[in-house]
Amino acid sequence: MNRRTHLFIRKAHRYLGLITGIQFVLWTAGGLYFSWSDIDEIHGDFQRKAPANFNAAMELVSPATVLAKLPQADSVKSVRLVDVLGEPHYQVVYFVNEAGHAIPVTQLAVAATGQLREAITEQEAVQMAQNSFNEPAEVTQVEYLTAGATGNHHEYRQGALPAYAVTMQHPTNTTVYVAADRGEVTSFRNNKWRVFDFLWMLHTMDYQGRDNFGNLLLRLFSVVGLVTILSGFGLYFISFRGGRRKARQAGSPKPKALV
Repeated sequence: MNRRTHLFIRKAHRYLGLITGIQFVLWTAGGLYFSWSDIDEIHGDFQRKAPANFNAAMELVSPATVLAKLPQADSVKSVRLVDVLGEPHYQVVYFVNEAGHAIPVTQLAVAATGQLREAITEQEAVQMAQNSFNEPAEVTQVEYLTAGATGNHHEYRQGALPAYAVTMQHPTNTTVYVAADRGEVTSFRNNKWRVFDFLWMLHTMDYQGRDNFGNLLLRLFSVVGLVTILSGFGLYFISFRGGRRKARQAGSPKPKALV
């Protein structure tokens, strides 16, 4: 290989390494945090009480009684039994047809009577959040989140809305999210999760939504990183062969002068 090609590979490797080096450090730092962290602590599972089971002898009306009361129900997706402050409720997810579009609606109903009820109130949400927390904690802030209040970088992105964000006075700065229409606690978010989420964004290189692992920027850097590594291997073999050639030349006997 001639000197010009050698210099081109060396220069390309240098600049590619400069471009990709920072991202390699971020990938490594994120990978270390992910592998050394307990995923249950990140999800807040260690702070969350196990849900109580219902008494098998409880008296419930038929779900059909509730379905008959739903206004303009076009089809039903699911019927679940959920605990709202110790009282069993039916959580019904159904669809209504509006201008040819199926719109999902969630409705709560008292399971013992079949009576439809409104969404969870702020006071109920605070009580549910405290009941789900595994140790006594005061509430420092309550925020009501509606559609449009959680963007692509919000810690409750893609969560069920509307919802109450109930922040606890705790060293972990945990926020408990309670979905108002669904009548249940949906997510715990603490400081460890927030660090994980930030590093995950740097890891996926999805600076718009954080969760797209197949975005164009990540694919591009993956290819550039591979080229950088291959150019480094190329430089090694070129330098190795060049070193051996020089060693042979240095060790070969000089021709004797003719007398």
